[in-house]
Amino acid sequence: MEPLLEVQHLKKYFHTGYGTLHAVDDVSFRIPKGSTLGLVGESGCGKTTTGRSILRLIEPTSGEVIFKGRNVLRASPSELRALRAEMQIIFQDPYSSLNPRMTVSQIIGEPLLIHRRVAEKRELEQKVRELMEKVELSDRLYGAYPHELDGGRRQRIGIARALSLHPQFIVCDEPVSALDVSVQAQILNLLKDLQEELGLTYLFITHDMSVVKHMSDIIAVMYLGQIVEMAPAEALFKKQLHPYTKALISAIPLLEPGGWKDEGTLKGELSSPIDPPPGCRFAPRCPMVKPECTEKDPPLVESVSGRFSSCVRAKEMV
Repeated sequence: MEPLLEVQHLKKYFHTGYGTLHAVDDVSFRIPKGSTLGLVGESGCGKTTTGRSILRLIEPTSGEVIFKGRNVLRASPSELRALRAEMQIIFQDPYSSLNPRMTVSQIIGEPLLIHRRVAEKRELEQKVRELMEKVELSDRLYGAYPHELDGGRRQRIGIARALSLHPQFIVCDEPVSALDVSVQAQILNLLKDLQEELGLTYLFITHDMSVVKHMSDIIAVMYLGQIVEMAPAEALFKKQLHPYTKALISAIPLLEPGGWKDEGTLKGELSSPIDPPPGCRFAPRCPMVKPECTEKDPPLVESVSGRFSSCVRAKEMV
């Protein structure tokens, strides 16, 4: 299937007083139209930076982002403005991402005004009310302010705003991590329903393995700026081809006596992403480390059909 979005060798480095921070380091993946790629990993691994770099909310250091055959990173300001309508984002914090001085209707309607999608006030009001209905926001909240609402309703505003220009691709940046568990389920189901109804394509960023399993067709596991494993969601949860992925899945609590799988428990601290030395970045914490793991960066290669891993011992784990 032809991908809607293709990311090739994406890099984002930040220069600090201590050296160069490799936030995103040679990341590549493809997302077929209408599907969801889940990007999962520990906090600080570069997930959000990857999503924002794709949309050029942060300018990447190098690489290519091909959207519908066009390189987003080479787009001119006018071309990028047009692309903004097709590529949107839902932010993690449903409160700080909303303007507290604007009402629900003003927040949702703002993109329509900026991109001149409405000709008159009556048309704007109609479209805003339609968007509110689509994300299951009560019509009585039309003139409400964000501080008057709970987290779930605030996130629905963010979703409605993202949908207002009829995008094809949406970066969902930890969209439920700041919400109560019961509300999380409602938002996740809403996102799934909208995807099915509108044919949306998602990059779903999260640190929650249970959530990524529910939402994703393909899962990419990220560690210190690099993708270490990528596979179809069902296959990844059945068998892991990288020790880090195994450790992440082992950390999921079980609803049974004991409630924990004591497999692949990690020891030690994360390595510094500032000027990292050659070799696998997971090596200092890996229970399967070999001398060759510290000699050069292991590439992300197809270890078995349709499954990619950057571990030199991946075939031993099949």
